[in-house]
Amino acid sequence: MNRKELHQRAGWTAGNRLQIIAGPCAIEGESIAMEVAEGVVEVCEALDLPLIFKGSYRKANRSRLDSFTGIGDEKALEILAAVGERFNVPTTTDIHAAEEAAIAAEYVDVLQIPAFLCRQTDLLVAAANTGKVVNIKKGQFLSPEAMQHAVVKVQESGNDRVWLTERGTMLGYQDMVVDMRGFPVMGRMAPVIADITHSLQQPNQTSGVTGGRPELIATIGKAAVAAGANGVFIETHPRPGEALSDGANMLPLDQLHELLTQLKRVHAAVQAD
Repeated sequence: MNRKELHQRAGWTAGNRLQIIAGPCAIEGESIAMEVAEGVVEVCEALDLPLIFKGSYRKANRSRLDSFTGIGDEKALEILAAVGERFNVPTTTDIHAAEEAAIAAEYVDVLQIPAFLCRQTDLLVAAANTGKVVNIKKGQFLSPEAMQHAVVKVQESGNDRVWLTERGTMLGYQDMVVDMRGFPVMGRMAPVIADITHSLQQPNQTSGVTGGRPELIATIGKAAVAAGANGVFIETHPRPGEALSDGANMLPLDQLHELLTQLKRVHAAVQAD
């Protein structure tokens, strides 16, 4: 199967354009979600880049008991649906248990499988059974080659609409690294997204608050697109220091236009090669 046939089967809608998945880490409230959505929509429209708006309706994987987890599932999902309707863009969120798949599918267009849960068979099958696009993040503990098994679980459940996202591999205890060889490897299985903000996390800090290297977002993004990524995943916020989740590795919203301008140029060069 060639790349074009693979993308058609996977429900890929970006064509030859760079797919953008962007939004805040978590849905903190309607006003901030709409502020971020307005910003990312404006940038993507100006650059003619396809956008999927992202926001977690609940943060299930937290280091500390007192970490922010959400504003309530139904309220957050309703905000995601409102963003999609107001700005006429598809939306995505992550799910954490099999019973959440059908619920979230009522509100969003793409179901994201968190990296730590990418081997959970019941979760993958439940997501596949919704008929939605299933975007599986590669586990920090898995090789690119091993993601074939996750893809097959979705496909053998009757859903060919599956994507993969690279979000880095653990380097020691408190750092991440992105192996650029993984993009062509996983690209033979499904369309591949580069998560260029989570890939720069510095997890497992003794404080219980994840660190990050946001100054390297553009570096990782350009390298990933050059290596064959079909799209990028970016968490962004107008005031990362005030974000209730993952602020340490977020892109400031006012830097998004310049970043995507650079990535679009790299992607165009790759397409022309």
